[in-house]
Amino acid sequence: MKKIWNVVQSNFIYYIWAFMIPLVIMALVYYSLGIYWGSERSILASDSFSQYSNFHASLNNVLHGKASLFYNWNLGLGFNYYALMSYYLGGIFPFFVVFFSNANMPDVLYLMTIVKVGVIGLSFWIYAKETFKINHYFHLGLSVAYALMSFVGAYSMSIMWLDALIYLPMVILGINRLLQKSKPTLLFVAYALLFISNYYMGFMVGIFTVMYVICMVILEPEGRLRKLVLYFSTSILAGLTSMIMILPMILDLRNNGEKLSTITSFLTEETHLWDMVVKSMIGVYDTTKYNSIPFTYVGLLPLIMAIFFFVTPKIALKTKVVLGSLLMIIFISFNISALNLFWQGMHSPYMFLFRYSYLFSFTVVMLAGYGLAKYERKDSGKLVVISVILAAVFLGVKYLLPETLYTYVTMDSLYLTLAFLLIYVVIFSLAGFNKDIKKYLALLLVIVMVSEAAVNMRTMINGVLSDWNYPARTAYSEPYSTYREVVEKTVGKDTKEFYRTETMNPVSANDAINYGFNGISQFSSVRNRNALSFMNDLGFKSRGTNLNIRYGNNTLLMDALFGVRYNISKVPINKFGFSQYSNDKGYYVFRNTDALPLGMVTADKINNFKVKPKDNLGTQAALFSQLAKSTNTYFTRNQPAVVSTENITLSKDTNSGNVTYTAIKDKIDKKITWKVHVPANKQAYMSLWPTDYGQLSSSSVLMTVNGINKATQLSINGQYHDLGYYPKAQDIEFTTNFYGTDVITLSDPVVVFMDVNQYQDDVARIAQNGVDFKVEGRKATADVTVKEAKQTIFTTIPYDKGWKLYVDGKLTPINSVNDAFLSLPVEKGKHRIELVFFPEGLVSGIILFFVGIGAFCLLLIYNRIMNKYK
Repeated sequence: MKKIWNVVQSNFIYYIWAFMIPLVIMALVYYSLGIYWGSERSILASDSFSQYSNFHASLNNVLHGKASLFYNWNLGLGFNYYALMSYYLGGIFPFFVVFFSNANMPDVLYLMTIVKVGVIGLSFWIYAKETFKINHYFHLGLSVAYALMSFVGAYSMSIMWLDALIYLPMVILGINRLLQKSKPTLLFVAYALLFISNYYMGFMVGIFTVMYVICMVILEPEGRLRKLVLYFSTSILAGLTSMIMILPMILDLRNNGEKLSTITSFLTEETHLWDMVVKSMIGVYDTTKYNSIPFTYVGLLPLIMAIFFFVTPKIALKTKVVLGSLLMIIFISFNISALNLFWQGMHSPYMFLFRYSYLFSFTVVMLAGYGLAKYERKDSGKLVVISVILAAVFLGVKYLLPETLYTYVTMDSLYLTLAFLLIYVVIFSLAGFNKDIKKYLALLLVIVMVSEAAVNMRTMINGVLSDWNYPARTAYSEPYSTYREVVEKTVGKDTKEFYRTETMNPVSANDAINYGFNGISQFSSVRNRNALSFMNDLGFKSRGTNLNIRYGNNTLLMDALFGVRYNISKVPINKFGFSQYSNDKGYYVFRNTDALPLGMVTADKINNFKVKPKDNLGTQAALFSQLAKSTNTYFTRNQPAVVSTENITLSKDTNSGNVTYTAIKDKIDKKITWKVHVPANKQAYMSLWPTDYGQLSSSSVLMTVNGINKATQLSINGQYHDLGYYPKAQDIEFTTNFYGTDVITLSDPVVVFMDVNQYQDDVARIAQNGVDFKVEGRKATADVTVKEAKQTIFTTIPYDKGWKLYVDGKLTPINSVNDAFLSLPVEKGKHRIELVFFPEGLVSGIILFFVGIGAFCLLLIYNRIMNKYK
C-alpha cells in the first residue's frame, strides 16, 4: 500500500492534469455555447431530454424510496425497471443523482458528462504511463487526445456509453498485467465494472479485447500461451460477477419480443473508401442521425505516430502485421453489413451509427504510443514526410473526389488540418536540426495537441447543436414545478385503487416516470415489445421496433379499457365521460368517469383473442365487446367534404385511394377546411393515416375544432384526431394545417363516429366485473368474487415472466393474451389475488455475482501459490 501511495505522490500532478485538462476543455466548449451549471441553455440534446434526464430522475425517486427498484408502473403501462437500469443507469456514476433534486437534472447531466470526460483522460493516462516508455508529457498528450476524440463529442448526449471509454484502457492494462506479470486483479475489476455499467458497450469491448489478447499471444506465444487459461478464467469470472445486471437483461430481451436485425446487403450503405481519411481531419462532423459515417478522429499527432509505427524499421514486421490487424478488422467491419451488425449485437441502430468506432480511435492512440516509444530525434525527417503526405491526401480528398461525396467537409476543416500539420512539421524540423529542443519537444507537442483537440471538440459540439439543438433549460424546468404540483394536488390524491393518467401536452414521451403518474406513453430502448406491438394493433402508435408508444390520438374505448382516469391538458377537451376536475397553474385536469380498473373478470376464451390485421378499430372493438359479452361494433364512418383550401393542391390516386397534398409555396402551411355531418350521441374523430411514415419525421398537423388548436406530429402519434362529442346531430367545420414538409400523402381521410350509447352500455357491463387492484411497488393485490367456473381476470398489465401469481396464497400459473397482457385463471368463489414481480434471472444473477467474486478470490490464492512454487 505504501508503495502504491509513493507512486501516486510522484505522479500526482500528472493525475490531476490528465483529469482536469479534458474536463476543463469540455466545460469551456460547452460554455462557449452558453451551457454551464445553471445556464439558460441546457445540455439535454437529443435523447438526453426525453430519456436520460427522466431516467436519472426516476433513479433518484428510487433511491429516495418513492418507487420500486424492480418494477415501474409509470411508462408503457408498466415495465421491468431493473432491465432498464442495466442499459441506461448501470455503473457507479448514476447514483450521484441522490445528492440532487430532479428539478436540477440538466445540471446533473452536465456535471456527469464533463466529469466522465475527465475520468476518461485519467484512465488512459494510467494505462499509457504503465505501457509506453515515453515522456510523461506524451502520456498526457495521448490521454487528452483519447478523452477528446470525435466520438466523445458527437455521442456526448449518450452519457451511459462514455463509461465504456473509461474502462477500456483499464481492461487493456489489466490484460497486459496478466500476460506479463500473472496479475489478474485489475482485469477482473475492470471487466466486471464495464459489463455492469453497460452490457451493450461492454459486448463491443469484450470482443475487441479478446482479439487483443489473441494478438498479444501471437506476438509472444512461448511466454503467454499458457496464460490464456488465466485470462479466460478471469474473464469468465468477471462475466459471472456481472450477471447480477446482465442475466435479468438478457432474459428480458429474450422474453419480451426483442428480435435480431436481418442482413439485407453485403456492404453497408453509408460508408465509402475514403471515410477514415475524411474523419481524420479536424472538425469534420456529418451527422449522428441517418447515413452518417464512423467518427474516428483522435488527433493528427496520434495519426502521424500510428503511421510511424508501421514505417519505422525499429518495430518488427510481425508486430506491425498483428497489431495492424486490429485496425483492419474494425475498418472492414465499417464496410461489411454482417460484421457491422455483429459489433452492435446484431441490432441495427436506429440512429447514432457505428457505435463501436471508438475502438478504432483507441487502437490508433495505442499504436501511436508504441510509435512514440521508438521515436528518436533522427526520425524527425520521417515524421515530416508523413505529415506532408497526409496534407497531400487531405487536399486530394477535398479537391479530387466528387463534391457530392463529402459535402460536409468544409474549407475551415481543411485549413485547420493543414495549419496544424504545418505546425507539427515545423516542430519536427526543429527537433531534427536542433538537439537543444529535445527537452522542450514533448511539452511543445502536448500544447499543440491540446489546442487541436479543443478546436475539434468545439466543432463536434457545434455539430450536435446544429443536428439536435441544445434546448433551453426552461423547456425542462419551466413546466417542472407547476406540472408536478398539478399531478400531486389532483390526480395523486384520488383513491387507493390503481388508475392511469395521461397528458395531452407532454414535455417528453417519458414524463410519467419523472413526474410520478402512471401513463401509457414511453420512449426507451428497453421496453416490452410484445405488449407495445399489441398496443399498436389497438390504435396506439408504436411502429417498427416499438421504441416509441404514444397515448395521443386514440379512442374512448382505449381510455376506458386502460383505466385512463385523468387527462392533463393546456386547453379544454371535449370527450364524452370526461368532466373538468380542476383548472390550475395553466393546466386543465379532466376526470374520466368510465375508466375501468386494472383487471376485469371474463371468460377464459380471452386468452385466444386474435387481432384483426391492419384494422385497429376492428381489433379494439372486438376486444372491448368480448369483455362486455356484447356484439357491438361501436364505429361508423363518413367522408368529410372539403370546404376550402389555402396553399395546397390535392391529387387522388384512383387505384389506391390515397390523396397527396402538395404545397403551392414552400415553407408555408397547407390549410384545408372540412365539413361533416355528425349524428347524435357520437364522439367524432378525423382519421389521418400517412402512407409513408419514414418520410414524415418532421411533418405535423394543427387541428382546429371549435376554436381549439391541437398540434400533432404525424409520425409519432395515433391517427384518430378528436373532433369532440356531440349529443345532438349537427354539421361541424374544422381545419387541418399541415406543416413541416411540402408534400404529404394520406389514405383518403375519413371521419369516424363512435356510438356513445353502445360504449356506455358496454363500459357498465365490464365495470360490473371489474377487479380493483391496489398497487404498491412491485406488488398488485385484489379481492375478487367470481360467479362462474373457469373464469379469467384479464388485466392491462404487460405480460412478463418476472410476475408470480398467488391465488389465496397458492402459487398459480399465469396466462397471457397475445403474449401482451397478464391473464389470471380463477375459479368460482371469493379469492385473494396477489401479483408479485421480481426480475426473472435476478436470483441466479445474485448467486453468480457472489460465486464469481468468491471463485476469483480462490483463483488469486491459487495463482499466488503457483507463482511462488515456480
